[in-house]
Amino acid sequence: MKHLTGNETDLHYLQLLAQSFPTVADASTEIINLEAIMALPKGTEHFLADIHGESEAFRHILKNASGNIKRKVNELFGNDIRESEKKELCTLIYYPEEKLELIKAQEKDIEDWYRITIHQLVKVCRDVSSKYTRSKVRKSLPQDFAYIIEELLHESLSDNDKAAYVSVIVNTIISTGRADDFICAICNVIQRLAIDQLHILGDIYDRGPGAHIIMDTLRQYHSWDIQWGNHDVLWMGASAGNDACICNVLRLCLRYANLTTIEEYGINLVPLATFALDVYGNDPCLEFQPKLLPGNTMDEKTKQLTAKMHKAIAVLQFKTEAEIFTRRPEWQMTDRCMLSMVNYEKGTCNIDGKDYEMKSCNFPTVDPLHPNKLTAEEADLMQKLHHSFRISEKLHKHINTLLSHGCMYTISNSNLLFHAAIPLNDDGSLKEIEIYPGRKYSGKELMHNIGMMIREAFQNDSDDKDYARDYFLYLWCGKESPLFCKSKMATFERYFLVDKDTYKEEKGNYFKLRDSEEVCDRILDAFGVKGTNRHIINGHVPVHAGSGENPIKAGGKLMVIDGGFSEAYHKETGIAGYTLVYHSRGFQLVQHEPFTSARDAIAREIDIKSTTQIIEMSAHRMLVADTDKGEELRAQIADLKELLYAYRHGIITERRR
Repeated sequence: MKHLTGNETDLHYLQLLAQSFPTVADASTEIINLEAIMALPKGTEHFLADIHGESEAFRHILKNASGNIKRKVNELFGNDIRESEKKELCTLIYYPEEKLELIKAQEKDIEDWYRITIHQLVKVCRDVSSKYTRSKVRKSLPQDFAYIIEELLHESLSDNDKAAYVSVIVNTIISTGRADDFICAICNVIQRLAIDQLHILGDIYDRGPGAHIIMDTLRQYHSWDIQWGNHDVLWMGASAGNDACICNVLRLCLRYANLTTIEEYGINLVPLATFALDVYGNDPCLEFQPKLLPGNTMDEKTKQLTAKMHKAIAVLQFKTEAEIFTRRPEWQMTDRCMLSMVNYEKGTCNIDGKDYEMKSCNFPTVDPLHPNKLTAEEADLMQKLHHSFRISEKLHKHINTLLSHGCMYTISNSNLLFHAAIPLNDDGSLKEIEIYPGRKYSGKELMHNIGMMIREAFQNDSDDKDYARDYFLYLWCGKESPLFCKSKMATFERYFLVDKDTYKEEKGNYFKLRDSEEVCDRILDAFGVKGTNRHIINGHVPVHAGSGENPIKAGGKLMVIDGGFSEAYHKETGIAGYTLVYHSRGFQLVQHEPFTSARDAIAREIDIKSTTQIIEMSAHRMLVADTDKGEELRAQIADLKELLYAYRHGIITERRR
């Protein structure tokens, strides 16, 4: 063994370690504990992408562990209980408080039901906790029932004395009136233990109505991380005070007639509504009618107001974008100052030297000589919207949560996770991108430095804060942005030009080349991803599963898990989202059908219908020793063995209690 006690730095480190493990016995016990943990099965990881505000479906998938709890109930009880009883048990686990109320209103012998159900729940809880140490399970238990649940999990009913002991515990829970509280507690423990780690590959925000609910859920969730998506970064930019991001956020909300999250964040839209009615009162705003999804009804008056607000914020967006593009010429995006390309007399727009017919040329706030200049009224409106975003306490709380749990990429257990793309040259080599003037990066360095820049935008003492705040717009729509990676964002063209050929957004090289195993290996090598079964996992571009597109690409080295959670994508993808599950036996891709509602799930016991596809199975059951956590534990064990050596050779003295 090579010992690290030969210099002052090593000795200082071991002295610090000795404060936690002051004796040979303490250090030895911890080594035994860590060695035992490494022999446990690997924890189950769940990967989700592009949730887009679909809070009910997202929360249900967390509650049912992407169908895993239902599978366990079926395995544990088989034909011992009826299908209806298994459905009821699963629904109880997902929604204990709500389901209990319905059951108590219907059940004739509630005490007998309590008794049977508690035993069933303990059996399920014992199964989902089997791959964890007692210590980790104990930390997951609610304080009120920690001792009781632990006793029930580890007592055997095959022993007559123990069976009587367990029976007394259960009967006492019921007789003291704590059955409801106990059932809710153990159901929540089952939910928590069913998913060891949750990875979200970006895009919590936009389209769906419940991004704020998703963020509230995640703030309470036990273990998760996020790789920021383009829509998350857009909201981060709005929170940081980027006016173009603010306009884009509001435009998307108005486009889908989805203002719930905006209202929850306390963003005041009265000034925008007043301005829109004043300026566009006589404009039918035909191209700005909201996209209403099934179930989202709106009366005609509200629809017309929404369309006018939609157009008003879109024009404001094009002006604020042009201001930033002009301020940052190094981005080479001044060709996207679209209001400068319009011939307001002819009603045409010149793109790459060719004139295109406009659908409408009604721009009452645009001065043809200075098309990107805000009117006094627009400037006042922008100031009010800016202020509203900047003072939203709840929005800033959620953005801080994204910052504390997120980054541009993550490497986890030989898997490289990022939302959209890695900029590539035509030959598939990593492309250098300038993100600060004069500073170019590629691959891992690029993603790291973008992540650092995003954080700079929220630091008051940063010299780069203004540039970093502007850069959110480039991340949203820049050609070489790893969160966009297309030739352009054709928002203006889709709203105003007749020729649909102008709407085309050519995908970047990553999307053209990602089917190549060689290209994927090159990216994995550049990020230092080790392991024989390594993968890239990302989302961003919906997989058209209904048309036969395979989410598994590049010979299994790339997994694209954007299955279209958002209701707006259901027709396009043919499904309603994916969960990639990585457990001790390998990878499974769970394909979800649309979720109706939590109300239906509780009252009618309707679960999300999910289809599981086996992606890759391991020849042996993966243990904690085979994971990143195993690497950490091996390093800790090595350090503890050094501490033992130091104790036994008198280099450090034990501190007896």
